Amino acid sequence: MEPLDALDTAILRELQHDARRTNRDVAAAVGVSPTTALDRTRSLYRRGVVRGARLDVDLASIGRPVQALIAIRIRPPARRNIEAFRNWVSRLPETLGVFVTSGTDDFLVHVAVADNEALYSFVIDRLTERGEVADVRTSVVYEHLQNDGVAPPQSAPGAAPRRAGGPQPGRRRGPGTDGR
Repeated sequence: MEPLDALDTAILRELQHDARRTNRDVAAAVGVSPTTALDRTRSLYRRGVVRGARLDVDLASIGRPVQALIAIRIRPPARRNIEAFRNWVSRLPETLGVFVTSGTDDFLVHVAVADNEALYSFVIDRLTERGEVADVRTSVVYEHLQNDGVAPPQSAPGAAPRRAGGPQPGRRRGPGTDGR
């Protein structure tokens, strides 16, 4: 992949901050002509650096104020079982994200549900009913913060990666059960 230069990084930072900005606004913010900004933005898409833009939805507003992270262990840990579970859980309406992990757990699943009863039902009635699920540990999310952008690491040897933007406050979540 072609490395990102300073202009690519600046455009990426601006788009991560607000993907709905006009090309003229992005160009003005990074100090180039609109044509140059458009060419570079198209290049970022073409190279797969930018894959799209997403809508940030307030989960409480759509009836899913409770979030949880669910660690799941699959047995036996065969590729067929791992892939089948991954494909199934990623399509569930409660699922926000699926992480396939190494270590003790095979998956970390981020879900959003209506309340603790719905979380309990999701874990007990959906997850543990699957034969390949050997263990489930649930943690309720009290607060979810996200950065508004991530910059590529600095190119200097040994330099620590830097992050664009800062954490964005999420909704505070009240205490709840662990869902087991």
